Amino acid sequence: MREHKSEKFAATPWRFPVAVEDIAESGQHFVLVADAQVRAGIARTAGLRDLPRLQAEFEATRGGAGGLRVIGRVSATVGQNCVVTLEPLTNEVEEDVDILFMPQSAALEAAGESGARGSGADAKWDDPEPLIGGIVDLGALATEFLILGLDPYPRKPGAVFEPPRELKPDGGPFAALAGWTKGRNDG
Repeated sequence: MREHKSEKFAATPWRFPVAVEDIAESGQHFVLVADAQVRAGIARTAGLRDLPRLQAEFEATRGGAGGLRVIGRVSATVGQNCVVTLEPLTNEVEEDVDILFMPQSAALEAAGESGARGSGADAKWDDPEPLIGGIVDLGALATEFLILGLDPYPRKPGAVFEPPRELKPDGGPFAALAGWTKGRNDG
């Protein structure tokens, strides 16, 4: 079963799995800096032109019932294209992270559910995340918060969309037929 979980983690571009049992009672500080290969994989996943810098700092502390709280910050420099001019531009991303992971049974209790985890409509923003197999992947967490922090419509400063100007007014879809019927009625 361990091999199956590692295969799941291998699908993400940035992997840094941390087991709850390896975290000291007093907590542990993590500083993660993505190397060039990882940044290239995340850039492909996120649809970025490039990703010259990506780092994360997390403080992981054990919580009740076998849980783990992760607090920190993800920061990056991202290369995108302006949606107006299509020119390259660089943006800074800074995202705060504060998530509580709980074993699935405890997470369900905390959310007030008695069966399987509810749908997204039933979930609340502060519900704990399920802790599966006692492991939290800090690399995947950093990637997720990076993507959440991206500007979906990046725009260069001062770039303004101007729709194309029409030179002649359009006669509508039947303009060609109007000319055809005039020629038939004149003859």
